[in-house]
Amino acid sequence: MTFPLRSLGKTGLSVTELGFGTAPLGNLFKPLPDESARETLAAAEAAGFGYYDTAPFYGFGLSERRLGDVLRGRKNIVLSTKVGRLLKPMPGPVDENILRHGYATPMPFEPVYDYSYDAVMRSFEESLQRLGLSRIDLLYIHDIGRLTHGDANAARMAELTRDGGLKALEELRAAKMISGFGMGVNEVPACLEVMDHARLDVILLAGRYTLLEQTPLDDLFPACAAAGTAIVVGGPYNSGILAVGTKSAAPLYYDYEPAPQSVIEKVRKIETLCERHGVPLAAAALQFPLAHPLVASVIPGLDSAGRVEQTVTLYRHKIPAALWQDLRAENLIRTDAPIP
Repeated sequence: MTFPLRSLGKTGLSVTELGFGTAPLGNLFKPLPDESARETLAAAEAAGFGYYDTAPFYGFGLSERRLGDVLRGRKNIVLSTKVGRLLKPMPGPVDENILRHGYATPMPFEPVYDYSYDAVMRSFEESLQRLGLSRIDLLYIHDIGRLTHGDANAARMAELTRDGGLKALEELRAAKMISGFGMGVNEVPACLEVMDHARLDVILLAGRYTLLEQTPLDDLFPACAAAGTAIVVGGPYNSGILAVGTKSAAPLYYDYEPAPQSVIEKVRKIETLCERHGVPLAAAALQFPLAHPLVASVIPGLDSAGRVEQTVTLYRHKIPAALWQDLRAENLIRTDAPIP
């Protein structure tokens, strides 16, 4: 089984339309046994996933270690990881049943933000070591922006731009040690700011271009089109509400927090139209971003072999054109958003 390939900006790389987000392999919110992680990645390989994204932050090295052990020796794989945090050793034992920054990880490290030149070079080398691989294709600048750093963001941006991390990334790209670099963030303003300082090959944008919201059409996507910057969509389910819908007894989350009533009401309307057309809400959410020509891949986070199988089924679900037209007619998706 294979997925169609899409070119990734000017990198010369092609990625599978459906990619694999590996935050759950870092024990996101709950412990994940090593065997379950291996089974999940084996199911992804069997299904034809060819693009995998990880980060030092995901389980403080755990996701990279698990992913590298499985990808080692495989060919025709595109791999991305991130820079912007270094992992500092922690004294004493670590209890993986206690969440730290959202991860139930046994790894005895503490993530520390650092976007400087030396930190980016060090992060790149340490990721290679954790992965146990000789090459990383793409590096993303992770979680820079006011959404993460608040009033400290100006200092972080200076750290990145003034002969800092951006210079390191440009040197790595020029030396062909990586095929390209970009940003991995949950906000648009940070992308536009960094694009003023460097040519980005790709932006991994989580939760901002989805069935629920399409604000990047206003400014970011036109800027990316002009610059030749590709988009990878993370968080296609907006933290889960587009996966479970509004009728589930499970807590409804949007943007990593309890969903506000206005979001719940909009999702309920989208869900009703999907049901009318016999389409799972999650299938529409997964397939919608891929209609935009800038989007090279959609990468949901996956934590079990069953979730891999379910995601492939959602990706392949036939969706009638009438659903997209009805969503437009009801002003539930923007009229200028491309539809499948």
